[in-house]
Amino acid sequence: MSCGGTAAKGETEMAKKSKLTAAAVKIGTAAGRADRTAHKVARAAHAVREELSELSKRVEELARDLKNASKRLNLDIC
Repeated sequence: MSCGGTAAKGETEMAKKSKLTAAAVKIGTAAGRADRTAHKVARAAHAVREELSELSKRVEELARDLKNASKRLNLDIC
């Protein structure tokens, strides 16, 4: 009888280990997905930051061009 009791206990421990392993796999999978999503967001944010920087430079160039054009117009009028 003691063998039967030990086997049942062993099976219970194995079942617990199996459940823990399954839970660990689910947690690992979720963590991997979150990490992958975070990397995608970081790449997108970096691309947006670069594009915004380029647009800002272009706006500054256009502002300078506008200022120079208005100076030329004022000189031509005078």
